[in-house]
Amino acid sequence: MASPLYQSIELLSREKGIDPEIVVGAVEDAIALATRKYYKTVENMRGEMDRETGEIRAYVFKTVVETPELVEDADNQLALEQARELAPEVEVGGELRFYKDTTPLGRIAAQMAKQVIFQKVREAERDTVFNEYAHRAGEILTATVKRLEPMDVIFDLGKAEARMPKREQSRLEQFSVAERVRVVLLRVDRAAKGPQVIVSRAAPALVQSLFQSEVPEIYDGTVSIRAIAREAGERTKIAVVSRDKDVDPVGACVGMKGMRVQSIIRELRGEKIDIIEYSEEITTFAEKALQPAKVSRVSITDLAEKQLEVIVDDTQLSLAIGKKGQNVRLAAKLLQWKIDIKSEEEKRQEVEQQMQAMTGGPSTPIEQVTELGESVMEKLIAAGITTVESLADMTAEELGEVPGIGDKTVEKIAVAVRHYFGQYEEGEERPVPAPVEPALLAGEEAVAAAAASDEAGDTIHSMSQTPEEILAAEASDNGGAEEINEFSTEDIANLEDEISDSDANDANDAREEGIELDNDTVDELVDQAQEFSDEGIDDGRDRG
Repeated sequence: MASPLYQSIELLSREKGIDPEIVVGAVEDAIALATRKYYKTVENMRGEMDRETGEIRAYVFKTVVETPELVEDADNQLALEQARELAPEVEVGGELRFYKDTTPLGRIAAQMAKQVIFQKVREAERDTVFNEYAHRAGEILTATVKRLEPMDVIFDLGKAEARMPKREQSRLEQFSVAERVRVVLLRVDRAAKGPQVIVSRAAPALVQSLFQSEVPEIYDGTVSIRAIAREAGERTKIAVVSRDKDVDPVGACVGMKGMRVQSIIRELRGEKIDIIEYSEEITTFAEKALQPAKVSRVSITDLAEKQLEVIVDDTQLSLAIGKKGQNVRLAAKLLQWKIDIKSEEEKRQEVEQQMQAMTGGPSTPIEQVTELGESVMEKLIAAGITTVESLADMTAEELGEVPGIGDKTVEKIAVAVRHYFGQYEEGEERPVPAPVEPALLAGEEAVAAAAASDEAGDTIHSMSQTPEEILAAEASDNGGAEEINEFSTEDIANLEDEISDSDANDANDAREEGIELDNDTVDELVDQAQEFSDEGIDDGRDRG
């Protein structure tokens, strides 16, 4: 029958969840340490406890060596010849025990032994906790709230305590002492004070476990969860797929009238859950992951880096991004891809910029801005500013850095560029084109010069008279203006062609004599001749 001391050790071992032999070993080590302390010796000493009687003894042991010359430590070694005098059957390498009297051990020695026993038990308890939970990371445990600390919540797991840090808590949850909740075992940390079990209520594994317990199709494998993205206390996106084509994975998770998903939402204290059907096609999966926003199109921009470009309507952009970017952030976690969301207008502007860059963009010479002045143009060109577009893109600070350009010149440049693009501020007068006076033009000066010559007299006459005037003059010679109407339209047209040819010949004669007649001058003269022709015909008809 075991002694009362050993029975107490077994009871303690069951409470702490450790092996009784560990406690017995701790008691023996404590007695040996206390005995060595009492006798003030450096000899090797061990403790021994009798399970039947409960008696605890301490002894010194010495190792047997072959010859006295091999004895290196007289306190812990003994020659074979000397050892056989005490124990004839001993051999080399054996041990001889010399028991010490533990009766004189007093209160101080007992206190020291108690401390050693407690230390050994705590170490054994830590090892037991670590071995129990170290390999169970990700497992769902049912825990009881033991106490509430300012930042952490301490749970009782039965064999150990667990700590839930603030970052692993949901902002929607509040706990009370003795409340039973389900938690996810994250990890077991080895610390100086012992292993710490860290649990969480914010891990995605908690949502997965809740769906497995609430949805039979997930539990039996008909519907599987392919990905979960969660921000605890805010929103969770879960992608599911069905192995049976007759089973709707989303409908199975939602349940009739939403009963299944609502029970999970209650467990998570009102956290929103988006259930999405998984797709192997990444673009299709991305469209569904960004729900409730409607996506216009999705394209892969970089397959190696896993980057997607998502285009949405302008009205759907804020919904696709979500509050503080939450919707697109969870979608990116769900897909494990980087997502770049753009509106239709942003994409259109981007395409226009790319097209402009490919074509080199518009480039108008800076000389087109006539209001700048030659000196300012020279300074700008010297600084490498040669186009109106580059000048318009520059800020006032950048223009001020150009050598020779001051503040007043900067204002002048801004006004000139604005006027070039047709932009006038309130109060500014727009330039009005000056009317063309029928004064002496370059062509008329040429005609006047030709008039001084006798050879050009007929030319002046022909160039200054309209076809109608010529017809009227001929009609007058033949007896009256009423005969003008006898000329047909073809006759007038032929006469105009002859005058035009005559004008062209006279112009060539004028060039030969050193008088410059350009094409514009000839065109103006022909136009004036046509006007005079029209007026002459009208006057003739009035007279008729």
